[in-house]
Parts: sequence; structure tokens; C-alpha cells
Amino acid sequence: MIEVKNLKKDYIDEAETTSALRGVTFTINKGDFVSIMGPSGSGKSTLVQILSFLDRSTGGSYAFNGKKIDDLSDIELAHIRNKSIGFVFQSFNLLTRLTVYENVEIPLIYSDVAPAERRAMIETAVHNVGLDEKLYVETAKLSGGQKQRIAIARALVNDPDVIFADEPTGNLDSVSGAQVMDILDGLNRNGRTVILVTHETATAEFADRIIRLRDGAIESDVPVKNPRHSKSQFIK
Repeated sequence: MIEVKNLKKDYIDEAETTSALRGVTFTINKGDFVSIMGPSGSGKSTLVQILSFLDRSTGGSYAFNGKKIDDLSDIELAHIRNKSIGFVFQSFNLLTRLTVYENVEIPLIYSDVAPAERRAMIETAVHNVGLDEKLYVETAKLSGGQKQRIAIARALVNDPDVIFADEPTGNLDSVSGAQVMDILDGLNRNGRTVILVTHETATAEFADRIIRLRDGAIESDVPVKNPRHSKSQFIK
């Protein structure tokens, strides 16, 4: 699904050049669950922004689903991003004055899905995170764990090829964090590709593989010996 070769990213500020990525190479197959780790300044945020079409590399190549994306226009990248990528953020990024239904609907507003088809898609996405009873509740009234589960539903509603989860448990207590990871695990078990960015080793070990970055380069890329997969209580 994802293939990057010698990927580089340089930031130029006046006469100074800063290399955020220094020749990164790896592949991610459909259905993989991969964690990306690294200290602050390692390049992990830059890498994920490029992989999710929010930024462009300055060197190397990137192919997504067999198609090279380096020469695509911003409009073409935006179309692929809206259709193929789901995002889950640490800070939820929900509109608190809107209901759960309205928040999950947002990605569909910018797609070619007919309004008549939206309801079933929204209801399915919310059902898949176990919050059917909250469908018409304002998100401001939800707990942190429930907000993150709704953020996952929003990421799912367009049936994306891959979900990027950026520190999805960072603002949650241990119980809520475990529920969120259980959902992501269940999605992966059902064939969804998940790319997780985290600084927590215990969270990263839910994946099957951990890519560690340091100073813009891959320090290690190894399978997890005992993935912390558990049967999801939410995903049927």
C-alpha cells in the first residue's frame, strides 16, 4: 500500500537548511498495523504528514496503492486524502457544539456521497465504536474516551484505506486509552491498515511492527515479538 524510497525532507530558512528526513526507506502492506516512534525532533511528525498527503517530500519517492504521488497536484492529493485517509488526533478535533452525528458527517460533506446515503454510513461508523446511544448528543457532553471513539468513527465514515492515529491515547486515562486501542486493534483485525504515532512503548506494542526514527533516519524497523492484540469488545 505504501512504499517510500530514500525519502527526504529539507526545510530552508534563509541561508540555513534543516534536514527533517534523511533518506527513509520502507514499505507498509495493506492490513498492517505499524507504530512509528522517536524522540522529539526525530522526524516522525514530518514523515506522517508526508505519508498522509499533508506535506510533500523534497527528495526520494513515495507510492500509494501502486501510484507514484510525487508529481500529483495539490487538488489531486486532497482528493486522495479525503477518500483514502482517516485521521485520529490526540486532541480529538471535534466541534463540541455539534452532535455526534454532525461531527461524523463532516468528511462526507466534502465527498461525492449523496445526502440520502450519509445516514447509514454515519450510523454504521458510530455503531462500530460502540456509541449508538450517543448519536444525537452534543460532543461537549461526552467523556474524553467517548470523544476519541467518535473521532475514530469520523475517521472511518469514508471507509478509508488507512487510518493515521497520532498519539490517540495521549489525553486519556488508562481505561479510556485501553478502549481506544481495543477499537484500533479490532479495526486492524478486520483488515484495516493502521499507522500509529506514539511515544508510549506499551501503546506501540499493540502494533505488529515498530519503526523507530532518530535524527531523521530509521534507527530500527522490527516486528513486535508479542503484540498486545486483544479481541475487540466493540468491533463485531
